[in-house]
Amino acid sequence: MTDLLSATVLIVFVYFFIFFLIAQAIKNNSIVDMGWGAGFVLIAIATLFIEGNFTPRNLIVTLLVTIWGVRLTYHIVRRNWGKQEDFRYARWREEWGRWLVPRAFFQIFMLQGLMMLVIGYPIVLINAYPGPGLTVLDILGFLIWITGFYFESIGDKQLAEFLKNPANKGKVIQSGLWQYTRHPNYFGEATMWWGVFVLALSVPLGWTGIISPLTITILLLFISGVPMLEKEMMKNPEYRSYADRTSKFIPFPPRKKYASLKRD
Repeated sequence: MTDLLSATVLIVFVYFFIFFLIAQAIKNNSIVDMGWGAGFVLIAIATLFIEGNFTPRNLIVTLLVTIWGVRLTYHIVRRNWGKQEDFRYARWREEWGRWLVPRAFFQIFMLQGLMMLVIGYPIVLINAYPGPGLTVLDILGFLIWITGFYFESIGDKQLAEFLKNPANKGKVIQSGLWQYTRHPNYFGEATMWWGVFVLALSVPLGWTGIISPLTITILLLFISGVPMLEKEMMKNPEYRSYADRTSKFIPFPPRKKYASLKRD
């Protein structure tokens, strides 16, 4: 297990170092987002083949992570390709000034690599051991993962279709999954990692994998996901009204007083 963790650390370091070099060359640190999903695919496949534990659980987890990572990478690359640096990274570029390169290395690329190691830890745990046969926990973990994947993938699809329509320029999506949560994609991503954690409970030390879903949930809900996006979106009066009646993260029906007004 220790050797596998060490190998994973090295793989992730080299992976993000390459992204860092490319980002400095093209002066766009937001390309780090393109590497997020694919990095987990790399961890899953690498650890599977390094240990060679091709049991059902190992293959299922590797396949699930690969499906999620490839879809997310395709979605982000298609959305961001050819565009200017994301506003969050552009703001840091201005704020950091002459310290941009070292701060980008540590605070963007290496920090994201560290987060990837923490969040991807259950994958390493599962692929480190052949483990027992599939259990009820595996079925539960799979169902939780499917729920998360549905919210993230369908939420992204609904938002992309909404933004394609010129008539929606400047408007806020409030239909589909977005009427139940302001961030179905973020909720979906966190839920998937809770599913992977449940899958890890069947292998030795699997309970320690709880650091993964806790970390991604805290990051998305309190640090880098929801707060950063909503700080910008709350400048829009329509979004503030939408936020008053819509759950921030966990899906719930719209608040009753607004739901009744909508029916009228």
